[in-house]
This record gives sequence, C-alpha cells and structure tokens, in this order.
Amino acid sequence: MVSASDILNARILIVDDKEANVVLLERMLHGAGYTCVASTMDPREVCELHRTNRYDLIVLDLQMPDLDGFEVMEGLKEIEIDGYLSVLAVTAQPAHKLRALQGGAKDFLSKPFDLAEVLARVHNMLEVRLLHDAANSYAKTLESLALHDALTGLANRRLLAERMQIALAHSGLHKSAMAVVCLDLDGFKQINDTLGHGAGDTLLKMVAERLVGAVRDEDTVARLGGDEFIVALWHVGSAEDAAMIAAKVIEVVSQPYEIEDHTVSITTSVGVGLYPTHGGDSATLMESADQALYEAKRAGKNAFRISQRTELPAVAQSHHDRRGVDTAAAGPR
Repeated sequence: MVSASDILNARILIVDDKEANVVLLERMLHGAGYTCVASTMDPREVCELHRTNRYDLIVLDLQMPDLDGFEVMEGLKEIEIDGYLSVLAVTAQPAHKLRALQGGAKDFLSKPFDLAEVLARVHNMLEVRLLHDAANSYAKTLESLALHDALTGLANRRLLAERMQIALAHSGLHKSAMAVVCLDLDGFKQINDTLGHGAGDTLLKMVAERLVGAVRDEDTVARLGGDEFIVALWHVGSAEDAAMIAAKVIEVVSQPYEIEDHTVSITTSVGVGLYPTHGGDSATLMESADQALYEAKRAGKNAFRISQRTELPAVAQSHHDRRGVDTAAAGPR
C-alpha cells in the first residue's frame, strides 16, 4: 500500500511559462504538505530534468511559447519506456482536455485554479503513480525469484537451462566448444551438523561469491540446490582450458572461511563435460559432468575429472598432475 507519507514525499515538477502560476501552485502544494516540489518556466528543460530526477508527477501547462505541452509530452514518451506518462495537464481551453488525454496525460487541471481540485487531482495521480511503480517493482521481484536461487542469488535451474540453450546454439553455429563444470562440497553435511544450518547457509553464499569471481562475466554460475553448483562456460578452447578452470574452482573454494568466529575449511569435487565431445544437448552434457564429478569423489575428493567419454589430452593431464588436484585428502561427504 502507498502511505500518506509516500505521497507527500513524492517528486513533483511544475512546468508553466507564467511565474504567477508557478508561485501559486507551489504555495498550494507546499501548504498541503508536499515536500519535493520543483519548477521550471522553460519547457525545453523538462525532458532533461525528468531524466535526472524521475519525477512522480509533472504538472504541465499546455499553452507555452516555443514548445507547447503537447510537444513536451511527446519527448517524455521517449523517456517513459513503460508507456506510463504521469502528466497532469493544465489548460484554460476546454477543447484541449480531450487532446491532452489522447496525447498521454493521465488527468487535467482547469484554469483558473481551484485549491480543492488541485489538491484532489494531485493526490489521486500520485497515489496511482506510486501504486503503478510498486506493482512494477513487485513483478520484477517475482521474475527475479523465478530465475534466481533465493539463498545465493545465483541462477537457478530455469535460468541455467535458458542460458545453456543459448550457449549451445551459439557453439553449434560457430563450431566452437563450451563446457559444463559440475561441483559439490566435500563434507558439507558435517558443517551443518556441527555449526548449524545458519552457518551452512553462510558458507554456501560465500562459496557462490567465490565461484562468480573465478569465472568470466559471460559464464553462468548456478545453484541447483543443497551444495550442488553448476558453472556453464560459454567458450573454451580445449579440454586443457576446462581443466585449468576446474583446478581454479577447487583452489578458490578450498581457501578458509571465517564464519561465526570459526575458521571453516572445506573442499570440492568437480566434474567437467565438454560440448560437443561429451554431449550435444544440455541434459547429456550435464549428465557427463555429473558422472565425472562422482569419479572425482571416488578418486579421493578435492579433485576434478573430465568426462571419461574421451581421453583428456596429454598436455592437460600433465598440467592436471602437476597441480596435484587428483589426490588431495578430504573428510567424508
């Protein structure tokens, strides 16, 4: 709901080329308790002022020299891309009222001004405008919740699927490779059991931040639930490139965490699937990465594996061995 305080603190712009009208409207609005009232006598300034200040209501005189109110509204339409033009048109000409509404104004004021009419129409328009903004904000929140994990803010399954579809289409068109990196945390249940679920949630959020920082902006980091994460890499040059990213993920996740006065250490196991070698669609590709993840766990955890549907190139394997990521010890999952 929109409160009386919200309405009185809304941003209002008065536009009139007559100083007397501007002063009169300002006095009326200030006297009624409105706190954010601005004005201009130059209609050419209106669009730029609105871009900067995003007024909740523009009280706009229709008859002005050089640039009339109808022309100003056309300029405002280019700014208000959602199509909602919060303009209260001011006119002494009854014939202009219908034209103003057709031009996008939401209501009109007649000259000479009547105090009760001015205050009623301003209040009603602001209430509708603020409700409109609140509805848009709520819709965007719902959309974000539908596409993002509520705990970490990462992409969820739905958004991951959409991004994967785009990435696969891009890779197929350009004959390039992409990769899916599947990981979960070794011993995460023990963290929940010893420090509590609140600490576990904090750890998951911190891991999410590290994963986002470890990959490129165009890559997608998603949380599938629990301690399961997916990183979709838009473009990789080779299996060795994917191996380097997997090793980096293991490295950043394994750094200590400070949670509720405790130093927490945890490791991760990682599986990698490459397109098109290990799958030509998202389901097959993720299945390949998931199988490789469990191969990494069977190898001792704190390790990564490339899908066994193909041999890891020798150069990547040598790099893999040098980093020693196949044999690091970890506690039970």
